[in-house]
Amino acid sequence: MRITNRVHRPSIARAVGAARSVGALALAGAAAAAVLTGCSMEEAVCGGGEYPVLSVGGTGSACTPNGEEPPEGYTRYPDGKVPEHVGDEWDTYWQTHTVDENGKVVQVPEGG
Repeated sequence: MRITNRVHRPSIARAVGAARSVGALALAGAAAAAVLTGCSMEEAVCGGGEYPVLSVGGTGSACTPNGEEPPEGYTRYPDGKVPEHVGDEWDTYWQTHTVDENGKVVQVPEGG
């Protein structure tokens, strides 16, 4: 039998390392779940139950409740050209284009 004057306790460094590992594992799991479920970290143009509408003759936009027509001065985006997330292809496109009063897609004049 061996007798020592040391008390065997888990070191603080080992406990901190284990906590970091658990935290990192949880974060990695959450990120993987977001990717696998199609969840996006991008900001949606409109909230749930709404769809985006475009200002006629300008680059402004708004969100309209599903099932309702766009408010006066606004129109629906053309099919296939609807922005879904802030900064996506169509959100960027509509910063320089609009729909005129005849429903034609036109480029917005500079400064307009």
